[in-house]
Amino acid sequence: MSKQLLVVEDSKPIARVIKQIGEALNYQVTIATTLAEVESILQGNNDFFAATIDYALPDAPNGEAIPCVLSHGIASVVMTGKMDETTRQKILAQPVVDYIPKENSQAFLYLKRILHWQITNTSTGILVVDDSSAARNYVSQLLKRRNFSVYLANDGVQALERLKQHRDIKLVITDLEMPKMDGIELTNEIRKIYSRDQLSIIGISGADNGMHSARFIKNGADDFLRKPFCPEEFYCRITQNIENLNNIAEIQKAANTDYLTDLPNRRAFFTKAEQLVPQYIKRNMSYCIAMLDIDYFKKVNDTYGHEAGDHVLKVLALYMRKHIGTGLTARLGGEEFAVVIHGTDEDQLYNKLDDLRRDIAVSQVSYEDHHIVFTVSIGMVCNSKETLAKQMNQADSALYYAKENGRNQVTLFGKEE
Repeated sequence: MSKQLLVVEDSKPIARVIKQIGEALNYQVTIATTLAEVESILQGNNDFFAATIDYALPDAPNGEAIPCVLSHGIASVVMTGKMDETTRQKILAQPVVDYIPKENSQAFLYLKRILHWQITNTSTGILVVDDSSAARNYVSQLLKRRNFSVYLANDGVQALERLKQHRDIKLVITDLEMPKMDGIELTNEIRKIYSRDQLSIIGISGADNGMHSARFIKNGADDFLRKPFCPEEFYCRITQNIENLNNIAEIQKAANTDYLTDLPNRRAFFTKAEQLVPQYIKRNMSYCIAMLDIDYFKKVNDTYGHEAGDHVLKVLALYMRKHIGTGLTARLGGEEFAVVIHGTDEDQLYNKLDDLRRDIAVSQVSYEDHHIVFTVSIGMVCNSKETLAKQMNQADSALYYAKENGRNQVTLFGKEE
Protein backbone atom coordinates (compact mmCIF):
# COMPACT_ATOMS: atom_id res chain seq x y z
CA MET A 1 0.00 0.00 0.00
CA SER A 2 1.40 3.40 -1.02
CA LYS A 3 2.19 6.08 1.56
CA GLN A 4 0.45 9.47 1.68
CA LEU A 5 2.48 12.64 1.13
CA LEU A 6 1.20 16.11 2.00
CA VAL A 7 2.75 18.84 -0.15
CA VAL A 8 2.32 22.31 1.37
CA GLU A 9 3.38 24.74 -1.36
CA ASP A 10 1.81 27.88 -2.85
CA SER A 11 3.96 27.88 -6.00
CA LYS A 12 2.18 25.77 -8.61
CA PRO A 13 5.35 24.92 -10.62
CA ILE A 14 7.22 23.80 -7.48
CA ALA A 15 4.20 21.87 -6.18
CA ARG A 16 3.98 20.12 -9.55
CA VAL A 17 7.65 19.08 -9.39
CA ILE A 18 7.30 17.76 -5.82
CA LYS A 19 4.15 15.89 -6.80
CA GLN A 20 6.01 14.21 -9.67
CA ILE A 21 8.82 13.24 -7.29
CA GLY A 22 6.34 11.83 -4.78
CA GLU A 23 4.38 9.85 -7.37
CA ALA A 24 7.63 8.46 -8.83
CA LEU A 25 8.30 7.05 -5.34
CA ASN A 26 4.75 5.62 -5.19
CA TYR A 27 3.38 8.22 -2.77
CA GLN A 28 -0.25 9.35 -2.92
CA VAL A 29 0.12 13.12 -3.07
CA THR A 30 -2.20 15.79 -1.63
CA ILE A 31 -1.40 19.46 -2.26
CA ALA A 32 -2.27 22.40 0.00
CA THR A 33 -1.46 26.00 -0.97
CA THR A 34 -2.37 27.82 2.28
CA LEU A 35 -2.28 27.22 6.03
CA ALA A 36 -6.09 27.25 6.04
CA GLU A 37 -6.10 24.41 3.51
CA VAL A 38 -3.56 22.48 5.60
CA GLU A 39 -5.73 22.79 8.71
CA SER A 40 -8.83 21.71 6.79
CA ILE A 41 -7.07 18.69 5.22
CA LEU A 42 -5.59 17.53 8.53
CA GLN A 43 -8.97 17.72 10.26
CA GLY A 44 -10.28 15.07 7.90
CA ASN A 45 -7.11 13.05 7.25
CA ASN A 46 -4.38 12.27 9.73
CA ASP A 47 -2.84 9.34 7.84
CA PHE A 48 -0.02 11.22 6.13
CA PHE A 49 3.32 9.42 6.22
CA ALA A 50 5.37 12.49 5.31
CA ALA A 51 5.04 16.13 4.33
CA THR A 52 6.98 18.83 2.53
CA ILE A 53 6.29 22.31 3.91
CA ASP A 54 6.96 25.63 2.22
CA TYR A 55 8.28 27.99 4.90
CA ALA A 56 6.39 31.04 3.61
CA LEU A 57 2.72 30.79 2.64
CA PRO A 58 0.30 33.64 1.83
CA ASP A 59 -1.47 33.28 5.19
CA ALA A 60 1.58 31.94 7.07
CA PRO A 61 4.67 33.95 6.03
CA ASN A 62 6.87 33.04 9.00
CA GLY A 63 6.78 29.26 9.09
CA GLU A 64 3.48 28.92 10.96
CA ALA A 65 2.58 25.84 8.86
CA ILE A 66 5.52 23.88 10.29
CA PRO A 67 4.25 23.42 13.90
CA CYS A 68 0.75 22.87 12.53
CA VAL A 69 1.84 19.82 10.50
CA LEU A 70 4.31 18.57 13.14
CA SER A 71 1.57 18.62 15.79
CA HIS A 72 -0.06 15.75 13.87
CA GLY A 73 3.07 13.61 14.15
CA ILE A 74 3.89 13.83 10.44
CA ALA A 75 7.56 13.53 9.40
CA SER A 76 8.21 16.83 7.65
CA VAL A 77 10.78 18.34 5.32
CA VAL A 78 10.81 22.15 5.14
CA MET A 79 11.43 23.83 1.78
CA THR A 80 12.55 27.43 2.07
CA GLY A 81 13.67 30.29 -0.12
CA LYS A 82 15.02 32.18 2.90
CA MET A 83 18.67 31.54 3.65
CA ASP A 84 19.37 33.69 6.73
CA GLU A 85 20.75 32.12 9.92
CA THR A 86 17.77 33.17 12.03
CA THR A 87 15.35 31.27 9.80
CA ARG A 88 17.64 28.24 9.73
CA GLN A 89 17.87 28.11 13.53
CA LYS A 90 14.12 28.58 13.85
CA ILE A 91 13.50 25.59 11.57
CA LEU A 92 16.11 23.35 13.19
CA ALA A 93 14.74 24.10 16.67
CA GLN A 94 11.68 22.07 15.63
CA PRO A 95 11.63 18.26 15.16
CA VAL A 96 11.73 18.36 11.36
CA VAL A 97 13.33 15.66 9.24
CA ASP A 98 15.38 18.26 7.38
CA TYR A 99 15.17 21.59 5.63
CA ILE A 100 16.12 22.26 2.01
CA PRO A 101 16.94 25.70 0.56
CA LYS A 102 15.23 26.25 -2.79
CA GLU A 103 18.45 27.24 -4.54
CA ASN A 104 18.54 25.07 -7.66
CA SER A 105 17.53 21.70 -9.12
CA GLN A 106 19.82 19.91 -6.67
CA ALA A 107 17.31 20.78 -3.95
CA PHE A 108 14.71 18.54 -5.57
CA LEU A 109 17.18 15.71 -6.13
CA TYR A 110 18.03 15.90 -2.42
CA LEU A 111 14.31 15.92 -1.56
CA LYS A 112 13.81 12.79 -3.65
CA ARG A 113 16.56 11.02 -1.71
CA ILE A 114 14.99 12.00 1.63
CA LEU A 115 11.50 10.85 0.64
CA HIS A 116 12.94 7.58 -0.67
CA TRP A 117 14.87 6.89 2.53
CA GLN A 118 11.87 7.73 4.72
CA ILE A 119 10.22 4.65 3.20
CA THR A 120 13.22 2.31 3.12
CA ASN A 121 15.05 3.22 6.35
CA THR A 122 12.82 0.97 8.46
CA SER A 123 14.78 -2.04 7.18
CA THR A 124 18.07 -0.52 8.38
CA GLY A 125 19.10 -0.96 12.01
CA ILE A 126 21.38 1.54 13.75
CA LEU A 127 23.01 0.82 17.11
CA VAL A 128 23.68 3.80 19.40
CA VAL A 129 26.33 3.13 22.07
CA ASP A 130 26.79 5.68 24.86
CA ASP A 131 26.91 5.45 28.65
CA SER A 132 24.94 8.69 28.91
CA SER A 133 21.19 8.01 28.71
CA ALA A 134 20.57 11.64 27.68
CA ALA A 135 23.03 11.34 24.78
CA ARG A 136 21.59 7.97 23.72
CA ASN A 137 18.04 9.30 23.74
CA TYR A 138 18.98 12.46 21.81
CA VAL A 139 20.68 10.50 19.01
CA SER A 140 17.86 7.96 19.05
CA GLN A 141 15.24 10.67 18.53
CA LEU A 142 17.20 12.12 15.60
CA LEU A 143 17.38 8.68 13.96
CA LYS A 144 13.72 7.87 14.55
CA ARG A 145 12.73 11.03 12.66
CA ARG A 146 14.35 9.35 9.66
CA ASN A 147 12.47 6.07 10.35
CA PHE A 148 15.53 3.97 11.16
CA SER A 149 15.19 0.95 13.44
CA VAL A 150 17.15 2.06 16.51
CA TYR A 151 18.89 -0.13 19.11
CA LEU A 152 20.61 1.13 22.26
CA ALA A 153 23.58 -0.01 24.36
CA ASN A 154 25.24 1.70 27.32
CA ASP A 155 28.73 0.25 26.82
CA GLY A 156 30.84 -1.75 24.38
CA VAL A 157 30.14 -5.13 25.96
CA GLN A 158 26.39 -4.64 25.65
CA ALA A 159 26.87 -3.34 22.10
CA LEU A 160 28.49 -6.62 21.00
CA GLU A 161 25.50 -8.50 22.42
CA ARG A 162 23.09 -6.24 20.52
CA LEU A 163 24.96 -6.96 17.29
CA LYS A 164 24.51 -10.70 17.84
CA GLN A 165 20.80 -10.24 18.54
CA HIS A 166 19.90 -7.90 15.64
CA ARG A 167 21.18 -8.85 12.20
CA ASP A 168 19.63 -5.78 10.57
CA ILE A 169 22.16 -3.42 12.19
CA LYS A 170 24.17 -1.73 9.43
CA LEU A 171 25.63 1.21 11.35
CA VAL A 172 27.09 1.65 14.84
CA ILE A 173 27.37 5.10 16.41
CA THR A 174 29.66 4.84 19.40
CA ASP A 175 30.90 7.29 22.02
CA LEU A 176 34.59 7.19 22.94
CA GLU A 177 34.48 7.50 26.71
CA MET A 178 32.61 4.53 28.21
CA PRO A 179 33.15 2.06 31.09
CA LYS A 180 34.10 -1.63 30.54
CA MET A 181 35.01 -1.09 26.87
CA ASP A 182 35.55 2.30 25.24
CA GLY A 183 34.65 3.25 21.69
CA ILE A 184 38.09 2.49 20.23
CA GLU A 185 38.14 -1.00 21.76
CA LEU A 186 34.58 -1.60 20.58
CA THR A 187 35.50 -0.53 17.04
CA ASN A 188 38.41 -2.98 17.11
CA GLU A 189 36.18 -5.83 18.28
CA ILE A 190 33.50 -5.08 15.68
CA ARG A 191 36.05 -5.11 12.89
CA LYS A 192 37.12 -8.63 13.90
CA ILE A 193 33.57 -9.72 12.96
CA TYR A 194 32.28 -7.28 10.35
CA SER A 195 34.13 -5.81 7.38
CA ARG A 196 33.58 -2.27 6.10
CA ASP A 197 31.44 -3.75 3.34
CA GLN A 198 29.03 -5.16 5.93
CA LEU A 199 28.75 -2.50 8.62
CA SER A 200 29.76 1.14 9.12
CA ILE A 201 31.00 2.74 12.34
CA ILE A 202 30.84 6.39 13.33
CA GLY A 203 32.84 7.44 16.37
CA ILE A 204 31.75 10.41 18.50
CA SER A 205 33.47 12.26 21.34
CA GLY A 206 33.08 15.42 23.34
CA ALA A 207 36.80 15.62 24.13
CA ASP A 208 38.82 18.48 22.70
CA ASN A 209 41.73 16.25 21.76
CA GLY A 210 41.97 16.27 17.98
CA MET A 211 43.71 12.90 17.83
CA HIS A 212 40.52 10.99 18.69
CA SER A 213 39.14 11.27 15.14
CA ALA A 214 42.37 9.80 13.72
CA ARG A 215 42.40 7.03 16.36
CA PHE A 216 38.84 6.03 15.49
CA ILE A 217 39.55 5.95 11.75
CA LYS A 218 42.84 4.05 12.17
CA ASN A 219 41.09 1.44 14.32
CA GLY A 220 38.39 0.72 11.76
CA ALA A 221 35.77 3.47 12.02
CA ASP A 222 34.38 5.01 8.84
CA ASP A 223 33.60 8.47 10.18
CA PHE A 224 33.82 10.74 13.24
CA LEU A 225 31.63 13.43 14.83
CA ARG A 226 32.56 15.80 17.60
CA LYS A 227 29.99 16.63 20.30
CA PRO A 228 27.96 18.75 20.28
CA PHE A 229 27.22 18.15 16.62
CA CYS A 230 24.84 19.92 14.27
CA PRO A 231 21.78 17.79 13.36
CA GLU A 232 22.26 18.73 9.70
CA GLU A 233 25.80 17.37 9.64
CA PHE A 234 24.69 14.32 11.64
CA TYR A 235 22.04 13.43 9.06
CA CYS A 236 24.44 14.00 6.17
CA ARG A 237 27.04 11.66 7.72
CA ILE A 238 24.42 9.00 8.48
CA THR A 239 22.95 9.16 4.98
CA GLN A 240 26.37 9.07 3.34
CA ASN A 241 27.49 5.99 5.29
CA ILE A 242 24.23 4.10 4.70
CA GLU A 243 24.27 4.98 0.99
CA ASN A 244 27.87 3.80 0.70
CA LEU A 245 26.90 0.42 2.19
CA ASN A 246 23.92 0.14 -0.16
CA ASN A 247 26.07 1.04 -3.16
CA ILE A 248 28.61 -1.63 -2.20
CA ALA A 249 25.78 -4.15 -1.80
CA GLU A 250 24.42 -3.25 -5.25
CA ILE A 251 27.87 -3.62 -6.82
CA GLN A 252 28.38 -6.98 -5.11
CA LYS A 253 24.96 -8.15 -6.23
CA ALA A 254 25.66 -7.12 -9.82
CA ALA A 255 29.01 -8.92 -9.71
CA ASN A 256 27.46 -12.12 -8.36
CA THR A 257 24.08 -12.23 -10.12
CA ASP A 258 23.16 -13.45 -13.57
CA TYR A 259 21.70 -10.45 -15.38
CA LEU A 260 18.99 -12.41 -17.18
CA THR A 261 17.56 -14.81 -14.58
CA ASP A 262 18.55 -12.96 -11.40
CA LEU A 263 20.02 -16.22 -10.09
CA PRO A 264 23.57 -16.37 -8.67
CA ASN A 265 26.15 -16.56 -11.45
CA ARG A 266 29.05 -19.01 -11.87
CA ARG A 267 31.40 -17.14 -9.53
CA ALA A 268 28.79 -16.80 -6.80
CA PHE A 269 27.83 -20.47 -7.15
CA PHE A 270 31.36 -21.76 -6.61
CA THR A 271 31.98 -19.35 -3.72
CA LYS A 272 28.79 -20.38 -1.91
CA ALA A 273 29.08 -24.08 -2.74
CA GLU A 274 32.63 -24.15 -1.33
CA GLN A 275 31.08 -23.02 1.97
CA LEU A 276 28.00 -25.26 1.93
CA VAL A 277 29.47 -28.63 0.99
CA PRO A 278 31.96 -28.85 3.91
CA GLN A 279 29.11 -27.89 6.29
CA TYR A 280 26.92 -30.72 4.96
CA ILE A 281 29.75 -33.22 5.27
CA LYS A 282 30.63 -32.04 8.79
CA ARG A 283 26.99 -32.35 9.91
CA ASN A 284 26.61 -35.73 8.18
CA MET A 285 23.75 -34.36 6.05
CA SER A 286 22.69 -35.97 2.81
CA TYR A 287 23.30 -33.60 -0.11
CA CYS A 288 23.73 -33.52 -3.85
CA ILE A 289 25.25 -31.39 -6.56
CA ALA A 290 23.38 -31.33 -9.86
CA MET A 291 23.98 -29.95 -13.34
CA LEU A 292 20.94 -29.09 -15.45
CA ASP A 293 20.76 -28.37 -19.17
CA ILE A 294 17.86 -27.42 -21.48
CA ASP A 295 17.38 -30.03 -24.18
CA TYR A 296 17.72 -28.79 -27.78
CA PHE A 297 17.95 -25.17 -26.63
CA LYS A 298 19.49 -24.11 -29.93
CA LYS A 299 16.31 -25.30 -31.65
CA VAL A 300 14.25 -23.01 -29.39
CA ASN A 301 16.41 -20.03 -30.39
CA ASP A 302 16.37 -20.95 -34.08
CA THR A 303 12.60 -21.52 -34.17
CA TYR A 304 11.30 -18.70 -31.98
CA GLY A 305 14.20 -16.24 -31.77
CA HIS A 306 16.76 -15.38 -29.09
CA GLU A 307 14.33 -13.19 -27.13
CA ALA A 308 12.03 -16.18 -26.80
CA GLY A 309 15.04 -18.23 -25.70
CA ASP A 310 15.82 -15.65 -23.03
CA HIS A 311 12.22 -15.87 -21.85
CA VAL A 312 12.51 -19.66 -21.56
CA LEU A 313 15.65 -19.25 -19.41
CA LYS A 314 13.77 -16.85 -17.10
CA VAL A 315 10.85 -19.26 -16.78
CA LEU A 316 13.21 -22.14 -16.02
CA ALA A 317 14.76 -20.04 -13.23
CA LEU A 318 11.27 -19.57 -11.74
CA TYR A 319 10.63 -23.32 -11.81
CA MET A 320 13.98 -23.94 -10.13
CA ARG A 321 13.23 -21.45 -7.36
CA LYS A 322 9.85 -23.11 -6.83
CA HIS A 323 11.23 -26.66 -6.54
CA ILE A 324 14.66 -26.09 -5.01
CA GLY A 325 13.50 -23.58 -2.38
CA THR A 326 16.30 -22.77 0.06
CA GLY A 327 18.89 -24.74 -1.89
CA LEU A 328 21.59 -23.04 -3.96
CA THR A 329 20.60 -22.52 -7.59
CA ALA A 330 22.71 -20.76 -10.21
CA ARG A 331 23.05 -20.15 -13.91
CA LEU A 332 26.54 -21.15 -14.99
CA GLY A 333 26.16 -19.80 -18.51
CA GLY A 334 24.07 -20.31 -21.64
CA GLU A 335 21.41 -22.96 -20.93
CA GLU A 336 23.46 -24.61 -18.19
CA PHE A 337 22.42 -24.40 -14.54
CA ALA A 338 23.72 -25.88 -11.26
CA VAL A 339 22.12 -26.85 -7.96
CA VAL A 340 23.27 -27.73 -4.44
CA ILE A 341 20.56 -29.16 -2.15
CA HIS A 342 20.42 -31.16 1.05
CA GLY A 343 17.75 -33.49 2.44
CA THR A 344 17.04 -36.63 4.41
CA ASP A 345 18.48 -39.12 1.92
CA GLU A 346 19.54 -39.73 -1.66
CA ASP A 347 16.06 -40.87 -2.78
CA GLN A 348 14.43 -37.68 -1.52
CA LEU A 349 16.99 -35.53 -3.35
CA TYR A 350 16.52 -37.52 -6.55
CA ASN A 351 12.73 -37.18 -6.32
CA LYS A 352 12.97 -33.43 -5.76
CA LEU A 353 14.99 -32.98 -8.95
CA ASP A 354 12.78 -35.37 -10.88
CA ASP A 355 9.69 -33.42 -9.76
CA LEU A 356 11.33 -30.31 -11.22
CA ARG A 357 12.04 -32.13 -14.49
CA ARG A 358 8.48 -33.49 -14.80
CA ASP A 359 6.86 -30.16 -13.95
CA ILE A 360 8.81 -28.49 -16.76
CA ALA A 361 8.07 -31.28 -19.25
CA VAL A 362 4.29 -30.93 -18.93
CA SER A 363 4.25 -27.13 -19.06
CA GLN A 364 4.02 -24.65 -21.90
CA VAL A 365 5.79 -21.31 -21.99
CA SER A 366 3.75 -18.55 -23.60
CA TYR A 367 5.74 -15.99 -25.55
CA GLU A 368 3.95 -13.57 -27.87
CA ASP A 369 1.78 -15.86 -30.04
CA HIS A 370 3.83 -18.99 -29.34
CA HIS A 371 3.44 -21.82 -26.84
CA ILE A 372 6.89 -23.26 -26.30
CA VAL A 373 7.41 -26.73 -24.90
CA PHE A 374 10.85 -27.70 -23.62
CA THR A 375 12.50 -30.32 -21.40
CA VAL A 376 15.63 -30.53 -19.27
CA SER A 377 18.24 -33.17 -18.53
CA ILE A 378 19.83 -33.39 -15.09
CA GLY A 379 22.99 -35.08 -13.83
CA MET A 380 23.56 -35.39 -10.09
CA VAL A 381 26.10 -36.70 -7.61
CA CYS A 382 25.21 -37.39 -3.97
CA ASN A 383 27.20 -37.42 -0.73
CA SER A 384 30.59 -37.43 -2.40
CA LYS A 385 33.69 -36.67 -0.33
CA GLU A 386 35.54 -35.42 -3.40
CA THR A 387 36.50 -31.80 -4.00
CA LEU A 388 33.84 -29.48 -5.38
CA ALA A 389 35.59 -29.39 -8.76
CA LYS A 390 35.60 -33.20 -8.90
CA GLN A 391 31.92 -33.40 -7.90
CA MET A 392 31.02 -30.88 -10.62
CA ASN A 393 32.83 -33.08 -13.14
CA GLN A 394 30.94 -36.13 -11.86
CA ALA A 395 27.59 -34.33 -12.13
CA ASP A 396 28.54 -33.15 -15.61
CA SER A 397 29.39 -36.73 -16.57
CA ALA A 398 25.95 -37.88 -15.35
CA LEU A 399 24.34 -35.02 -17.31
CA TYR A 400 26.19 -36.08 -20.47
CA TYR A 401 24.87 -39.63 -20.00
CA ALA A 402 21.30 -38.32 -19.58
CA LYS A 403 21.53 -36.32 -22.80
CA GLU A 404 23.10 -39.16 -24.74
CA ASN A 405 20.44 -41.61 -23.60
CA GLY A 406 17.21 -39.91 -24.48
CA ARG A 407 17.24 -36.57 -22.60
CA ASN A 408 14.39 -35.37 -20.33
CA GLN A 409 15.67 -37.47 -17.43
CA VAL A 410 17.64 -37.35 -14.17
CA THR A 411 20.78 -39.46 -13.96
CA LEU A 412 22.66 -40.19 -10.73
CA PHE A 413 26.44 -40.47 -11.07
CA GLY A 414 27.57 -44.03 -10.49
CA LYS A 415 24.10 -45.39 -11.31
CA GLU A 416 24.27 -45.00 -15.09
CA GLU A 417 23.07 -48.09 -16.88
